[in-house]
Amino acid sequence: MQKKVVTLIPGDGIGSEICGAVQKIFAAVEAPIEWDLQNAGLDVFEKTGDLLPQNVIDSVEKNKVALKGPTTTPSGGGHRSINVTMRQYFKLYSNVRPVKTLPGINCRYTGVDFIIVRENSEDLYKGIEYQVSEDMCHGVKLITRQASEKIGRAACKLAVARGRKKVTVVHKANIMKLTDGLFLNSIMALKDEFPQLEIDDLLVDNTCLQLVKYPEQFDVIVTQNLYGDILSDLGSGLIGGLGVASGANIGDDKAIFEAVHGSAPDIAGKGLANPTALLLSGISMLEFLGFDSHGAKIRAALHRTLESKETRTQDIGGPLGTDDFTKAVIQNL
Repeated sequence: MQKKVVTLIPGDGIGSEICGAVQKIFAAVEAPIEWDLQNAGLDVFEKTGDLLPQNVIDSVEKNKVALKGPTTTPSGGGHRSINVTMRQYFKLYSNVRPVKTLPGINCRYTGVDFIIVRENSEDLYKGIEYQVSEDMCHGVKLITRQASEKIGRAACKLAVARGRKKVTVVHKANIMKLTDGLFLNSIMALKDEFPQLEIDDLLVDNTCLQLVKYPEQFDVIVTQNLYGDILSDLGSGLIGGLGVASGANIGDDKAIFEAVHGSAPDIAGKGLANPTALLLSGISMLEFLGFDSHGAKIRAALHRTLESKETRTQDIGGPLGTDDFTKAVIQNL
């Protein structure tokens, strides 16, 4: 089987530790992946002043697929989000986050299984802000029909491909009648294109309520950038936290799979990081590349590892650190 070259971006904080764990597990299952190691993150930015170094751009442009660890984004100042920068630069307009309960993870729900598809390219995350006066700032919520239709169609195609029955458009069009109204109407216009799907809609505040009370009613959620960011974290809370949540950013010809949690600088270098989220993203990457059997083997081994309290990491109720957890997954292969 011919190997696929994939860009590996460790990021910062615990990034190198969890990327190393994924590399070891991929090697153990003989996944046909060759890593092209590059990096962008807080450390690189502090040294070079460059959020997205040219070597990273060249690697992703060449390889088309990347696996990325977490990167730090300061709040209330400092540099722009590296994640947002990469998504917009490479035109990765679709952020896909599966929300599914895993065996052995202590959480309040069982049987949760839905997918959030978040529009990645516009909304308030365009970062268009103005200082109008000393006491006033303006932020521009940019919504276009083209991007709305594109993400709506991507969500519907994903639903059909995964055998899902319903797509729910999440919005706040009762208040933001122009921007959210355009988003909602653009996607609802796709109904005739996908007659096999039920396409309904829900206000974002009610969606939060329904996710907490009845998460089993959702199949595929499609929404804007800011709402999708918030709902994705809420969704991860339903299944045990960001440490077990995977993510993918997909465009027309490129894809970056990533850990959606933070860089956890407080535990960096201590060997405590849980690589599950990035490993799940890596499994999704293998499936995306057509290496389904390798992904299935890793997923089964991960599930077996999580089923036993003795082979979980400390953040999810076990005694293990990163290295021992990695060894346990490899043993379960």
